[in-house]
Amino acid sequence: MRYASFYGERGDVRPGILDENGLRPIDAPSMRAFLEMSREERDARARRDAVPLDGLRLAAPVMPPRNVICVGRNYLEHAKEGAAALGLDLKLPSVPTFFTKATTAVADPDAELHLQAGVSPQYDFEAELAVVIGERCTDVAEADALRAVFGYTCLNDVTARDLQRAHGQWFRGKSLDMTCPIGPWIVDAADIGDPQDLAISMRVNGVEKQHSSTAKMIFSIARLVAELSRGMTLLPGDVIATGTPEGVGFARTPPEFLTDGDAMEVTIENVGTLRNVVRIG
Repeated sequence: MRYASFYGERGDVRPGILDENGLRPIDAPSMRAFLEMSREERDARARRDAVPLDGLRLAAPVMPPRNVICVGRNYLEHAKEGAAALGLDLKLPSVPTFFTKATTAVADPDAELHLQAGVSPQYDFEAELAVVIGERCTDVAEADALRAVFGYTCLNDVTARDLQRAHGQWFRGKSLDMTCPIGPWIVDAADIGDPQDLAISMRVNGVEKQHSSTAKMIFSIARLVAELSRGMTLLPGDVIATGTPEGVGFARTPPEFLTDGDAMEVTIENVGTLRNVVRIG
């Protein structure tokens, strides 16, 4: 089952369920509010009559999320390429490296990402599988952690590499406006199969730049959820971006940064494709 958020006639963002007939609106003020309901109540909230998709504009599926929590260096080959590009020795973390993106960075699927050339000349792309939390959880065991996951979506962790390096930590370089497109929808966890065996790729202007599998994560999704929940409550609607594989722009020879008009496509097996065009000016 696919869950999406869409813009209503008055510009309000509403949740719905996508099926073969179109989009069935959900009787809830937002996707976050829907996720906060009990499973029994969720089942009763979808309307039977579908709205045609023609003319509908999708929003980021959880808008706004309470948190966008990200994981750095969670694919071995990406960790290797980053260390080589920066001339550093490879040191793998013994625990996941977490950081956040500001929720004001969240952008819609198919939206043009308006980025400021005067802020950074080094915008980069990162294809990521994102987890949407569906149950409040604290101190969840790794063996039980996936039960807290509502579903999965695509995320593009657009990064200003010069700001990331200059500030010594990653929040500023990863939180500029419109640098976190998410979508186009959430696929129910029950329909994904094994989330640790999904192909993931990034194409820029139709050319494949990243291609890997979630099987190559250093820390599994269950480990990430369990680690985050230790002493920190996760809430329905929290989004966890699980890291990017190798092939990012700054680590290429020569480096390849985004330019005005570039079209990016994040594709994840069993989830879908997130498309965005960048406008830099």
